[in-house]
Amino acid sequence: MKFDLSIDGRDGVLEIEQPAGGGSFPFLLDSRRLEADARETEPGVYSILIDGRSYEVRVERGAGGLEAAVNGRRYLIEVRDPRRLARARAPLEAGGRQTISSPMPGKVVRLLAREGDQVAAGQGLLVVEAMKMQNEIRSPKSGRLAALRVAEGAAVTGGEILAEVE
Repeated sequence: MKFDLSIDGRDGVLEIEQPAGGGSFPFLLDSRRLEADARETEPGVYSILIDGRSYEVRVERGAGGLEAAVNGRRYLIEVRDPRRLARARAPLEAGGRQTISSPMPGKVVRLLAREGDQVAAGQGLLVVEAMKMQNEIRSPKSGRLAALRVAEGAAVTGGEILAEVE
């Protein structure tokens, strides 16, 4: 995955390669190849080992984007995912009753809406975890969440219908 980012106003490119297993992954930062091992020790706090050096990183959402505190120093980070930009430009509204299917096999880790709720186009409905990545499943249209066919903790298969919005 490739991301354009800005750290305290300095632009850069972060490219994360296929995970090498065990939480370790190679990445390129401004064409410099590094190997990292990252573990979330508590919500928003990560222990990261890069080239034999250990860092504790606390990440929070701030007014201007993400704020990361590393060894007592704060950094303002803006991440631009080209895939999200393309999706943001595409129209979100779909017509008629829409079924929402799981894009991959995984486990439902969080329900963000309840059956009968009014939802907006692009609003998160639930979160599916697959390969230690959490994927927010969003509503394709504004309307009423007519059916929620899964429960928190349920295992789902790719293509399984999760919800319906009308």
